[in-house]
Amino acid sequence: MTHLPLSDALSRIGEIQIALPAPIALSIGMLVFIAMLFPALWRIATHAETVVHEAAHAMVAWIAGRSIRKVEINTKGGGSTSWAPKGGFGSGVAAFAGYVGPSAAGLLAAWLISIGRIVAVLWLCGLLLAVMVLMVRNFFGGIVILACGALLYLILRYTTAVVQTAVAYAGTWFLLLSAPKDALRVAKKPKDVEDAKILAGMTVLRPSAWCFLWVVGTIAALVVGGAILL
Repeated sequence: MTHLPLSDALSRIGEIQIALPAPIALSIGMLVFIAMLFPALWRIATHAETVVHEAAHAMVAWIAGRSIRKVEINTKGGGSTSWAPKGGFGSGVAAFAGYVGPSAAGLLAAWLISIGRIVAVLWLCGLLLAVMVLMVRNFFGGIVILACGALLYLILRYTTAVVQTAVAYAGTWFLLLSAPKDALRVAKKPKDVEDAKILAGMTVLRPSAWCFLWVVGTIAALVVGGAILL
């Protein structure tokens, strides 16, 4: 295994990589989808999806002028983000953002891949993890983020651009596919979804309606993002 100097690894951020042919991109997506069907693998991978979910809450809340109190990732695959002050339009948008956050990240990654900034996708993931490790407030959450960061570091320092391209595609497919999977899960029990209850309390829509919007939005993002990748 070749050790890539940090300066060389960083230099790849500005490089233009060639996008994979559609059949290969589709094959990677299918492999990711099949892997997500295995409960044991999903129980592990869902923590990565939760990190992006909570990051979306935190980012939108911060943009809306809220102060982020804490972020937690729990062992059951869920998480929580606390900010202050509560209430108002900004809090509503922040509450809504969680379940569409992975889809938005997947669309951004797909767009970067389409313009050849494929390795940059991995570095942006690293930046996200660096920010999240500063906000997480529970031990398990810290372990999850550090483990993801360590894996990403090994990929960026010890693999070729070809491998990094494949990983970027796989990560993008994972974001696009995991979001509707999670949205469909919570749509089965909308009254148990904290974000949906917050939004229902602020609007005339019921929790089930918000869950439906998440399902529609994440599936639409999958269609658009998949078309971009292919």
